[in-house]
Amino acid sequence: MHRIQHKRSSHLTLWLGLAAAVAVMAGFLHYTSVLAEKKKAGNYNYLKPVPSDSALHTQLKDEQYRVTRENATETAFRNEYWNNDRPGIYVDVITNDPLFSSLDKFDSGTGRPTFTKPISPDTVFEQPDNSHDMQRTEVRAKLSNSHLGHVFRDPTSSTGKRYAINSAALRFVATDKMEDEGYAEYLPPFEKKE
Repeated sequence: MHRIQHKRSSHLTLWLGLAAAVAVMAGFLHYTSVLAEKKKAGNYNYLKPVPSDSALHTQLKDEQYRVTRENATETAFRNEYWNNDRPGIYVDVITNDPLFSSLDKFDSGTGRPTFTKPISPDTVFEQPDNSHDMQRTEVRAKLSNSHLGHVFRDPTSSTGKRYAINSAALRFVATDKMEDEGYAEYLPPFEKKE
């Protein structure tokens, strides 16, 4: 009788040990997959909340804050991306949301980065802007509600539109960094424009 109880106890211990080993292995696999997804996601997380204006005041450079939060316009030909011709994407300086692609960038001669269209119509919105005694259409980032610039009719653009965007509202991600930063899905076959 004692021997039967000992045998049952041994089997029970064996099964509990196996169950614990399986649980540890499952936990390890889950943990490594979470880490892999986190690495794949990079800087871009559309679920991350937009920081408060006071936090943005300390996180952003003065020019970035003036443009994105106070609707300022940076000086033409004296901004970071007006003549950037490297392949990649332009993301929101606040949320890292992808906004524009270098494939849609063209030189309008205005001294600001100009694009024929946004990466997706869901990333920006347009609204009337009657400031400075002008009637224009303002372009804002949907997630951060940041002022990006304005959109104009332009017959030289392939879409008939020119999105004149402030460099200060953007951060450029070159193609060789896109996958590491979580933008692999936006990696089109970049070819040199002629």
